[in-house]
Amino acid sequence: MNMLRVVLIVLACAGSAAAGTAQAGGLSVSLAPLASNPSSPQMGDRLAFHSVIRNDGAAPVTGIIAWISLVQVDPGREQPVDLEDWNAHKAVTVGNLAPGQAIVTDWPMRLIQSGHYRVVISAVNREAGGLIASPFVEFAVRRKPVVESQRVLPVAFGIPLAIAGLILWRRWRSS
Repeated sequence: MNMLRVVLIVLACAGSAAAGTAQAGGLSVSLAPLASNPSSPQMGDRLAFHSVIRNDGAAPVTGIIAWISLVQVDPGREQPVDLEDWNAHKAVTVGNLAPGQAIVTDWPMRLIQSGHYRVVISAVNREAGGLIASPFVEFAVRRKPVVESQRVLPVAFGIPLAIAGLILWRRWRSS
């Protein structure tokens, strides 16, 4: 099911302009990273993406559902990413969007795993049978060492040395 969604997103984006906006059936979707995002994010950092879904048509659009999708694009590890740990804010629904109105949403994300990723916002509405998606926004996540030797080594060597020193001091004192 997730792979089918990725294929649909890719097909929907194939005709999109590279300017950051996709448009179909009166709705347009734009997506951009927030300026406050770190320039070189690493695991544990937080990113946010800003999307605008606008009704550029002449008629109201009803029953809009928009959601965020993430795909990993590292060679040999190409796959959709389950956003359960990455993002608690996965979808937005709007009952009615009048001509000229827009839905503005920020999509926060906590970076869980290192790699190269693409994020996209997809939207559907009740009447139209098609899918509209923003162009992809790419980003890379650097690996963050979970165990840092600078913090572990003093403890790993220091505690046994302190215990040995205490034992020697007690033996020397009692004799």
